Amino acid sequence: MKTAELHERSLGDLAQLEDELNRDLWKARFSNFTNQLDDTAKLRRLRREIARVKTVRTQKSNQEAKS
Repeated sequence: MKTAELHERSLGDLAQLEDELNRDLWKARFSNFTNQLDDTAKLRRLRREIARVKTVRTQKSNQEAKS
């Protein structure tokens, strides 16, 4: 997901998306541990996506605090 798409979402949607991504990351880590994960790059993609979501959430909350 692009950063521009994340900026269009609300804080509640971003929190929900972060929870979903964290669940997906946990499942991918478990699959990797049991040697069932074929695409190991998925772990890196999920971690980066979570970081993007957290960054946008922080930016939005800082903007709201200033307003």
